[in-house]
Amino acid sequence: MTDPFPQQRIALATGVELDVVVAGDPANPPIILLHGFPESHRTWRHQIPFLAQSHFVLAPDQRGYARSSKPEGVAAYATANIVADVLALADHFGIDRFTLVGHDWGGAAAWMTAINHPDRVAQLIILNAPHPYIFQRTLFDDPDQRASSQYITAFRNPGLEAHIAEIGIEAYFDKTFVGHADRDKFNAERAVYIDQWSQPGALTGMYNWYRASSIIVPAMDEDPPRPAFLSRPFPPMQMPVLMIWGLADTALRPSQLEGIEALVPDLTLVKVDAGHFVTWEVPEAVNEAIGQWLT
Repeated sequence: MTDPFPQQRIALATGVELDVVVAGDPANPPIILLHGFPESHRTWRHQIPFLAQSHFVLAPDQRGYARSSKPEGVAAYATANIVADVLALADHFGIDRFTLVGHDWGGAAAWMTAINHPDRVAQLIILNAPHPYIFQRTLFDDPDQRASSQYITAFRNPGLEAHIAEIGIEAYFDKTFVGHADRDKFNAERAVYIDQWSQPGALTGMYNWYRASSIIVPAMDEDPPRPAFLSRPFPPMQMPVLMIWGLADTALRPSQLEGIEALVPDLTLVKVDAGHFVTWEVPEAVNEAIGQWLT
């Protein structure tokens, strides 16, 4: 299939090159869209044309994904490096403050960018991505969330890529991901996923986001020490935040919304009838929520 969104190859000051969809009038307010695992800018295929009517849109394929740079080593995918990419992308276009949007791992990057650089993030939009404090807390305190997150440990297994090579990327896709969303909608993009995952180093780059993360995922029968930051007050978000949440998400349990108001004083929460991949499962509802909130 032909991708209707042409990309620019942009060399960032962080040392990586990202393929970036650039859409809309540069004179309009800037908005940066961060995809998650296991996707690309295609996560936003229904949002880019909509947002480009009123905003200057940047939608990168993040480091490790598709044909963007895939630096070697797990440490290259630490949160600080991902956040640095976001800021460097904005800097490349001479953008100071921007609206930041993230889904899944892109949402994690968006949370951390906004937490650490509130001077740069004017507004934050999060789609099915947990607040880092709540996520770590629930991995200790909510057995359902802990059970639903055991896949993270599997993704951190350094032998995973060898297993995928043995069974083939297509078989792995069919076995692992199709059950997590509408099968027909997933299959409509199947060729895109296979092509992007087949790029040299792409699987390792994608999984290195999990391997580099400091999040602790205890085994079901494990009782490790709690991270110290869970015992301290967590600073509240300093900008308006829109959260769009698919209630049928099987990876992120309802506990991810418990206590979110205390961490996000200026919160708009929109719950939708969808699974994890809300951007393309219910694009009309997502666009409507974003459009109403941005105006």
